[in-house]
Amino acid sequence: MKPGPAAPDSRADRILADRRERLLRRLGLVPTTAEVTQAFLDATLPASGAVVVDAGCGRVSALRPFRDRVSEMIGVDIHTPDSPLPWLDRFVQADLCRDEDALEPASLDVVLSSFAVEHFHDPVAALRTLAGWLRPGGWLILTTVNRAHPFVDAYCAMPRGLAGPLQRLVKAGPGDAHVLIASANTPARLRAALLAAGFGDVELITTDHLARAWQRRRATFAVGLVGDLAAHAFPLRRSTMVVRAQRPEELTA
Repeated sequence: MKPGPAAPDSRADRILADRRERLLRRLGLVPTTAEVTQAFLDATLPASGAVVVDAGCGRVSALRPFRDRVSEMIGVDIHTPDSPLPWLDRFVQADLCRDEDALEPASLDVVLSSFAVEHFHDPVAALRTLAGWLRPGGWLILTTVNRAHPFVDAYCAMPRGLAGPLQRLVKAGPGDAHVLIASANTPARLRAALLAAGFGDVELITTDHLARAWQRRRATFAVGLVGDLAAHAFPLRRSTMVVRAQRPEELTA
């Protein structure tokens, strides 16, 4: 699964993407993952002077529309971007599961993590690293896949020999096809991992994201649409989780 649909390559692609989005909205598959993420960021970012991290940064970032409220935007990822990301002030290469000293402790107002949790070998360790970088009262906003959805569970459980080609089929490019682990990827497990990492005040919303994420090809869009419609009436089984969680004044983990 990828953070969101790839940018359309042509006017025809944009028209098709717009038509699909209108269909999804008519079918009631709202709010979108992007809309919930933007609302959480708007509610948690300071009015000005924020220091933020985009953890697991990709070609797009939900933080970009808030640039006027940010004094420093730092990208952190285990992989160096294929090309420079112009909206970042600096980039730090780090493994969140191990490199807790990659940034200064208690130095950030907000951390955004977009579709990274499913790739962590040790989700609690990675989340604990992010909690340590946040100032007391700072916020983590994250999106990740939900294995309570049967399509997502099957996707995550595939042997690498099958998952790799499938990822390359539905994703924007081969560079996005990272190993899926997803050991903390149900609402209950993710909430428990956040609490174990020291976070409190956890708010979790599920969204229908398969058709939007898999719309690169007609067949995968259709499969995603079926999956979204089947799960929509069961919020705990929708394909994607969007979470905001606050670092308390004192970390207890």
